[in-house]
Amino acid sequence: MAKAKRMYGCTECGATFPKWAGQCGECGAWNTLVETLVENAPAAGGRSGWAGEQANIRTLAEVSVEEVPRFPTGSNELDRVLGGGLVDGSVVLIGGDPGIGKSTILLQTLCNIASRFAALYVTGEESQQQVAMRARRLDLPQDKLKVMTETCIESIITTARREQPKVMVIDSIQTIYTEQLQSAPGGVAQVRESAALLVRFAKQSGTAIFLVGHVTKEGALAGPRVLEHMVDTVLYFEGEADGRLRMLRAVKNRFGAINELGVFGMTDKGLKEVSNPSAIFLTRAQEEVPGSVVMATWEGSRPMLVEVQALVDTSHLANPRRVTLGLDQNRLAMLLAVLHRHGSIPTYDQDVFINVVGGVKVLETAVDLALLAAVISSLRNRPLPHDLLVFGEVGLSGEIRPVPSGQERLKEAAKHGFKRAIVPKGNAPKEAPPGLTVIAVTRLEQALDELFE
Repeated sequence: MAKAKRMYGCTECGATFPKWAGQCGECGAWNTLVETLVENAPAAGGRSGWAGEQANIRTLAEVSVEEVPRFPTGSNELDRVLGGGLVDGSVVLIGGDPGIGKSTILLQTLCNIASRFAALYVTGEESQQQVAMRARRLDLPQDKLKVMTETCIESIITTARREQPKVMVIDSIQTIYTEQLQSAPGGVAQVRESAALLVRFAKQSGTAIFLVGHVTKEGALAGPRVLEHMVDTVLYFEGEADGRLRMLRAVKNRFGAINELGVFGMTDKGLKEVSNPSAIFLTRAQEEVPGSVVMATWEGSRPMLVEVQALVDTSHLANPRRVTLGLDQNRLAMLLAVLHRHGSIPTYDQDVFINVVGGVKVLETAVDLALLAAVISSLRNRPLPHDLLVFGEVGLSGEIRPVPSGQERLKEAAKHGFKRAIVPKGNAPKEAPPGLTVIAVTRLEQALDELFE
């Protein structure tokens, strides 16, 4: 195999140089040269391809399309986010804020898997004693899981080849380094090359690998963006560090659907699954209060009922505030303009604060009608009934548009005892679920009349 030599490449223009400099000599950008490895081209006539094999070309009809075998992790919520379980040779990157529960859920998962398969937990941030103390505190089985403290990727892969684990955890990828590079661990080149070696090992050996990734202060995964392209699945832990609920969301999954959401509760014994998240998010005040309404959101493959709260108050500022938690702030401004234009309800002199209870992020437009209902309820100081469900997209011309999976949302509402639902006409069922009265609307004005008649 040809020996690789060190070069420094510009992240802006791609130019390479034999040594580092503060400024790129081609494009003039500052501090963009990062260390990289460049392999010498193979000799003419030499064999090419991965592992020295000739490329195998087949038609799509000749390719086997058998279902990818999976094995369960022991956590139904984690299996849901992964698409049904772990796939042999897959690489899963999981990120989140410090203290959110990344190491906890992976330690729980590996302790459960170790009772059935060989498993290896590699930590570069903690000692073996710290990992063992956490396992004892969480009352996890400890006699099967093997723990290793190492940060050199070559040593890790050598050990993994000898132990042949079914599942392996690297905690975290920012602490791992390769001896082929001189830069410090956590740098762009070190993260990229270490991840590339781990991905190659996973595909060759069939070992499923979890990579723990640090996040920046903006909440994005630290390191080069190419890291997310190299792995098969990217998971994000969401939730407040001082709160009880944790949400695990898939934003990339080559073996399943994206935007699946797993819900966990943080306890003194680790993360516990929340099999019925709607019941958790609907813990509301006993009496009816203004500015509160329930909507049905769709997360991956299941509906969830969440409470949307609004507080509208007289503003003493030249530019009234528009604050959202769990929703898009720009969409709120647009919907308030629609409310003024087609509902004749001005809010240009009011501060508007919106919150989705439980720390859930609602990323779909089905929340539009519920958001406006909560705003008007707070503005007029008129509470809405506890057994009312509202969802639907609001267009710029004031029309109420249907949303996907309307039938499943209504069934979820009926299961939790809701008696009345205001939905788009396109989502009105031919036969409503038992005990639920469905009111179909086509215009914003019609919806307001039904809400505040």
